[in-house]
Amino acid sequence: MKTTKLYLALMLAGTLLISCNKTKSNSEENNPATTTVEKREIWTKEQAKTWYAKQPWLVGANYNPSTAINQLEMWQEETFDPKRIDEELGWAEQIGMNTMRVYLHDLLHKDDAEGLYKRMNSFLEIANKHHIKIVFVLFDSCWDPFPKSGKQRSPKPHVHNSGWVQSPGQKVLQDTTQYPRLEKYVKETVAEFKDDNRILAWDVWNEPDNMTGPSYEAVEIKNKAELILPLLEKAFQWARSTNPSQPLTSGVWVGDWSDETKMQPMHKLQLEQSDIISFHNYNKPQDFEKVIKQLQRYGKPMICTEYMARPNGSTFEGFLPIAKKYNVGMINWGFVDGKSQTKYSWDSWTKKYDSEPELWFHEIFHTDGTPYKKAETDLIKKLTTEANKKS
Repeated sequence: MKTTKLYLALMLAGTLLISCNKTKSNSEENNPATTTVEKREIWTKEQAKTWYAKQPWLVGANYNPSTAINQLEMWQEETFDPKRIDEELGWAEQIGMNTMRVYLHDLLHKDDAEGLYKRMNSFLEIANKHHIKIVFVLFDSCWDPFPKSGKQRSPKPHVHNSGWVQSPGQKVLQDTTQYPRLEKYVKETVAEFKDDNRILAWDVWNEPDNMTGPSYEAVEIKNKAELILPLLEKAFQWARSTNPSQPLTSGVWVGDWSDETKMQPMHKLQLEQSDIISFHNYNKPQDFEKVIKQLQRYGKPMICTEYMARPNGSTFEGFLPIAKKYNVGMINWGFVDGKSQTKYSWDSWTKKYDSEPELWFHEIFHTDGTPYKKAETDLIKKLTTEANKKS
């Protein structure tokens, strides 16, 4: 009898243990922090082409509201301006644009991840209303290496991008103890929107080896690119570990891309890790066509995620017909004249301007929505309508 009771007791204990483990397992499955997601691989050429075949001809701009000097002012709760965003994206829709490239910042996630995602969702709702898909940029190596949350400074008169900030900042880049926070930012942000069809793609890092030229080169660290190279690879891995439905990319912007033996390690990594190919070009049309042909060897769809600097010869009339010919997506720099002041040239950091330049460097619209050059907006509308008309 004692043996029977002992046996029954052991059986009951075993059943409870199994039940507890099962409950714990179910709890872990429902907890995003503990759920294991199968990491996907870099897209094959076939996967990338299948995705691209479902897209219209992609034409748009790098977007920052005219009321924001940088990424932080765009997204922080106190200065997020959905009414203005709605108005400006309406102008984009009117000229046939269907995509916008928009910068995030790691400090936004550090300070208020929940609020950031709420505002990102509001932004995506507005964009979707205007039939515009978004390329979100996670990190950026351009301009001020010392970003600070909170109220942002006022623009320096007549200076191009006088308040734009890098992400991560220099101090974070040099402090490896901060990298787990960056990992959390990437993983949580991409995971939050990984199946959101309002997002076109994730641009993991903008111009990772940019040393900022005369604007901030005196305070840049010499080994910046050496620090970023392994971090960029990790950032791709972090983003990919969430199994996003959207492609990942990082655009090459300088150097010789004609042959792998002539390319820098950073640029090789960018192209090898990208699901789709992206690049920047602010030169003349013939150079633009040349680099398209060079990058065709990767056999993947291409998007030019930055172009259009009128004095350089990088123009809508010069570039868009070429892009249409090769089915390359196009995202120009600058949309509405505002606090970023990118109607002024890069040389405004070294050359004094007292008034508006005769020929704008970037931007398509005046602050009131009037086109800077109606011939340009007419051309954009004409080419996008022709390319994307419903059969």
